[in-house]
Amino acid sequence: MTEVPSYLSPTGQEIVLLLLGAVAVGAALLVVTTRQLVHAALWLVVCFGALAGSYLVLTAEFVAWVQVLIYVGAIVVLLLFGIMLTRAPIGRAADLDSRNRPAAVLVATATAVVLVTVIVDGFRTAYAPLEPGAGSAKEIGSSVFRNWVLPFEVLSVLLLAALIGAIVLSRTDIRGRE
Repeated sequence: MTEVPSYLSPTGQEIVLLLLGAVAVGAALLVVTTRQLVHAALWLVVCFGALAGSYLVLTAEFVAWVQVLIYVGAIVVLLLFGIMLTRAPIGRAADLDSRNRPAAVLVATATAVVLVTVIVDGFRTAYAPLEPGAGSAKEIGSSVFRNWVLPFEVLSVLLLAALIGAIVLSRTDIRGRE
């Protein structure tokens, strides 16, 4: 049986993982708190990039590159196209503020405290050594095409419907619209 390392002397991998986690959490907070929609999409790119870096540290290279290609490359571009095609307000809009910020901060903080407490308590003694190969393309590909084919297909149809809906909503030359 291998000895479980102490949390008081983290390894280099653990320090990098913690730093990337802090960047991801910070960028995610900026995504939901910024008042400009395009800036939120750009902070989402930073958040997804930090997650991809975390996957690299955890030796899941395939998942990291899929994260970069699909989420950073495709989903954020789809969001930006949706923003442009629907002519959503890009700047600040005072009428979108519901003035519930203190209640939202209170609920978010309470939720975060509960989740962190449950996770830390549940995984206090859990330790898994990082071994290369757990995120290989062969293992993930067989899992995806064996267990997750239907959710992937449903998601692709949903994204296609969202793109078509954005195009229809943005067109002004369609008859019957006033």
